[in-house]
Amino acid sequence: MIGKASKKVAQMEADDTAMVEARGVEKVYSAGGTGVHALRGVNLKIARGEMVAVMGPSGCGKTTLLNCLSGLDDFDGGEVLIGGESISGMSDRKRTRFRAQRMGFVFQTYNLISVLSGVENVELPLLVAGARPKEARDKALDALETVGIPEQAHKLPNEMSGGQQQRVTVARSLVNDPAIVWADEPTGALDSETSGEIVELLVDLNQTQGQTFVLVTHDASVAARAHRTIGMRDGMIETDKPNGGPHGKDA
Repeated sequence: MIGKASKKVAQMEADDTAMVEARGVEKVYSAGGTGVHALRGVNLKIARGEMVAVMGPSGCGKTTLLNCLSGLDDFDGGEVLIGGESISGMSDRKRTRFRAQRMGFVFQTYNLISVLSGVENVELPLLVAGARPKEARDKALDALETVGIPEQAHKLPNEMSGGQQQRVTVARSLVNDPAIVWADEPTGALDSETSGEIVELLVDLNQTQGQTFVLVTHDASVAARAHRTIGMRDGMIETDKPNGGPHGKDA
């Protein structure tokens, strides 16, 4: 996977189309017969290869924004473009295929299948997409090598630490060589030391692989490592500030 970095960077430099663009995105939830506006006309651009953190108080809409931008949730107004391609009018089947081919996901809960080994969890998305078993296994082992835990390949999740499980999750998010990785509180279930290790891993992957990362986090020290921090409140973007690069202003 590391060997593809130069190709990714070249593609990134050759194409200045925003990796993610939101145009007036609206999301309304029905609650007790009334509409709750989770997103209120959000406009946002994220460049290829950029690492962006999204912060804000509980209920401000940051996870809803991630889910709408990634196509996990439908939205009620506006448009979302990924690499210049609108996901707004895609059928559910096409959107699912688009996510599988172009995106990776990391969540606070590791979502690993307990009866599968590390490498089996990582290769699963490839097998579901129709990859040949040997190709899927080779790519999964390569992904585990990339995140620094090749020795966990044949262990079950309950035989791993929390940090190791999250690295398996990161490997799974990268195994399809996605253009963008979405991470919702990727360090939320980890202690401070392990959290720091996972953040270092994500920063390193962003730099070496050239992939775009969008992180939802409540931790200011995590957000500071991104290129930009977007602050949300009441379903709107309140602030959008640069952090000074992938090492962050506090590095």
